[in-house]
Amino acid sequence: MSTLTERTEVASGYRAGRTLPVRVELLRQLKRRRTLVMFGILAVLPFVLVAAFAIGGEPDGRGDRITLMDTATASGANFAAVNLFVSAGFLLVIPVALFCGDTVASEAGWSSLRYLLAAPVPRVRLLWSKLVVGLGLSLAAMVLLPVVALAVGTAAYGWGPLQIPTGGSLGTGTAAQRLLIVVAYVFVSQLVTAGLAFWLSTRTDAPLGAVGGAVGLTIVGNVLDAVTALGDWRHFLPAHWQFAWADAVQPRPEWSGMIQGAAVSVTYALVLFALAFRGFTRKDVVS
Repeated sequence: MSTLTERTEVASGYRAGRTLPVRVELLRQLKRRRTLVMFGILAVLPFVLVAAFAIGGEPDGRGDRITLMDTATASGANFAAVNLFVSAGFLLVIPVALFCGDTVASEAGWSSLRYLLAAPVPRVRLLWSKLVVGLGLSLAAMVLLPVVALAVGTAAYGWGPLQIPTGGSLGTGTAAQRLLIVVAYVFVSQLVTAGLAFWLSTRTDAPLGAVGGAVGLTIVGNVLDAVTALGDWRHFLPAHWQFAWADAVQPRPEWSGMIQGAAVSVTYALVLFALAFRGFTRKDVVS
């Protein structure tokens, strides 16, 4: 009696870890029109704000409330900080949702996902490459905005220390370090949106649904944070801590708010990323 044994044929030289390299996926995403358009919008924003200040005059205070906006034209560093201030709440949400939400769903929409998996690219490897590239492009978008704003602001308003609205200033070297901290915190705070978008991208074949769903849920979080009746429950909302980075642009930075915000954001993001990997590895891919 002969015994049949099941064997898995593997092509000579095949290594699962070498399939869909990150650099290949990065080049694919960089060449896409939506990537170029998104980076273009972020690069143009500082010029729009300079034109707005030139037409409307110096920014005025709002009664007794003093904000970073009041010092926007004090120096290039202030202008860069103001660009982050006006963008962190919504504009920077869009590239994160786009780069992380469009990545897997677009492959399914193009009916190329099953061919990638048949290459064969292991599912975990495919998700890992796409997640790394999505997060990398999101970080690049967040770095691009203040870098362009710093250059434009310096050309328009001069190089100088970062003027603090409540009084005092930070030297240029210290201001640069603090702005790096701000960018890092904004990126960490947006990991929730990245997790939502990436998870939705593995659940749908419609890229717009994944991107729009992530943006919509982020907006819902902002709305809930505005409901003061929720009291301390708002501390569990990532939106509650999205502007905690303002504590970094003080003479003595306060870290407690940023630590709490980062912890909340990372916790939600890890759960969402885990759900994305778990669901996709069990999913019947037909597109």
